[in-house]
Amino acid sequence: MVPIIDPEDDYLTIAAAEEQMATTHDLRHRDLHDAHAKVKQLARALESARASATRPSTIPSAEEHAALMNDLDATRLSLAKAINDAESALAGKEAELARLKEETRALESSDPAAEHELDATALRLAMYKGLGFEPIVDKDGRITKMLVRAESGDVHCVMFDQNKSDDEYAQLLWRVASA
Repeated sequence: MVPIIDPEDDYLTIAAAEEQMATTHDLRHRDLHDAHAKVKQLARALESARASATRPSTIPSAEEHAALMNDLDATRLSLAKAINDAESALAGKEAELARLKEETRALESSDPAAEHELDATALRLAMYKGLGFEPIVDKDGRITKMLVRAESGDVHCVMFDQNKSDDEYAQLLWRVASA
C-alpha cells in the first residue's frame, strides 16, 4: 500500500484543492461583491423609479384633472359662443354700415333744394315775423305799414308815407323794435 499512498501526490492534490478552493473563494467573493454593487445600483434605481412614479403635489390628481378639463371645455364652449355672437353682431353692424353708406351716397347725390320749389318771399316774411316785424299790405300788394313788436313786448305801428328814405325807415324800425 505504500506505493499506492504517495504523500507527495496527496500533498499536491491537497495543495491543488486548496488553491482551487482559494481561487473559487476569491471568485465567489468577487461575484458576491459585484452582486452587492448591482443590488445597491438596483435599489437606487428602484428608489428613483418610486420617486418618479409618485405624483408630485404640484400635479393635480386624476379627479382634479378631469374637473379642470371639464371646466376648460365649458370655458371653451362659452368663448366659442361669445365669439359667434360677436361675429353675428359684427356682420349686422357691417350690413348696417353698408346700408348707411349707401344712404349717405344717395343723400349726397340728391339736391333737396331742387326737389322743392321754395318761395323766397314766404321765407323772408317768416324771418321778419320772427324778428318782430309784421308787414301790412294794401289790396295792390304794397306794404303800407309795419307792426313792430318791441323788446318790451309792446306793439307799435309804423306808417310808410313816402316822406322818408329806405335807410331812415330801417333805422326807425330798429329803434322802435329795440325800445
